[in-house]
Amino acid sequence: MSTGDQVRPTGRITPTAFDRDKLMIRIEVTLNADPTAISPVVEGIMEMARRMDCASGKEFEIETALREALANAILHGCKNDPSKKVQCCVACDEEHGLLIIVRDSGSGFEPKQVPDPLVGENVYSNHGRGIFLINQLMDEVRFERNGTEIHMRKY
Repeated sequence: MSTGDQVRPTGRITPTAFDRDKLMIRIEVTLNADPTAISPVVEGIMEMARRMDCASGKEFEIETALREALANAILHGCKNDPSKKVQCCVACDEEHGLLIIVRDSGSGFEPKQVPDPLVGENVYSNHGRGIFLINQLMDEVRFERNGTEIHMRKY
């Protein structure tokens, strides 16, 4: 997995693995931690990605993973507090594929502590499948900043 995605001191998300001159698309969005903000952001990002041919044939996987990551950031990271913010950065080029970074202002979590939704009683739970889905749908997934930032890549 790439370790080239960094955060500048200003707080902006910077996918440094990408060459700015070769980027087909770069989008940065900051949204209020309000579940109603998810669809407009996802629809806008997906429309731009389609226009730039960054998601060709992979739209479903990317859209679902993005929705899940934003929902997790809002629900778990920001505790559904609309006064808090969620940041999302999307970058795409032919060499590195599509990278999506979602960051929340929460205290973070340990991804390895999330119960497997396919084991025991977890199968009957009405929640807890978002990270599992993201891992199934995206080619690379990793957490940074104590779990407050998810990096998802699709080639």
